[in-house]
Amino acid sequence: MHTSFVLVSVETFREVIFYFIIYSFIGWLLENIYSFATTKKFFKPNFFLGPFKPMYGFAPVILVYLINQNMHLTTVIFLCFFIPTLVEYVSGLLLLKFFQRKWWDYSNLPLQLHGHICLPFSICWIFLSLLCVKIVHPGMISMYERIDQYWLLVWPTVALYFLAEMILAIRRHSTKELSDVKQTNQINK
Repeated sequence: MHTSFVLVSVETFREVIFYFIIYSFIGWLLENIYSFATTKKFFKPNFFLGPFKPMYGFAPVILVYLINQNMHLTTVIFLCFFIPTLVEYVSGLLLLKFFQRKWWDYSNLPLQLHGHICLPFSICWIFLSLLCVKIVHPGMISMYERIDQYWLLVWPTVALYFLAEMILAIRRHSTKELSDVKQTNQINK
C-alpha cells in the first residue's frame, strides 16, 4: 500500500509566500525607521536590492503557524522571544559564514552572543512578535482573504521575483567578497 505524505498544500504555500512578503517588507520599514531614528539615515544597507528583509519574514510566519488560540500565554511569550532570536542568530551566522560580513553587530550591547543577538533586542522581539501575532496578523488574514483571487494570479511571479532576488543577492555579495579578497591580496603584496 502506497501512502503519500504532503507537508504543505499549494494553497498553504501560496498563503505563506503572501505573509512572508508582507512581513519582510514591514521588517524593512521597521529597520529603516529605526536607522533613521538612531543615525538620521533612512536607508540601511540590505542583503536584497528590494525593500525586503527576509529575516523579518521568516520569524512571523513561523510564529503565526506555531501559535494557536489555546496556547498558554507563557508559551506564547516564550515563542515570541525564542523564534525571532533564533532566526536572527542563525541569519547572522549564515551571513557571516558565507559572505564574511555582518549586516548588524550587537557586540557593544549587554548580554550579546557573537554580536548576532542580544537580550535588549530579544526583549523587543517579544513585544513586536506579540503585536504581530495578536493584532497585525488577524488583519493580514482578512486582507489575504479579500485579495486571494488576485493573489492566485500573481503569486508565481512574486515567488520567482524572490527567488531571483535571492540568487542575485548571493551572487552580488559573493562577488563583492571575492573582489574584497583580491584587493586585500594586492595591497599585501
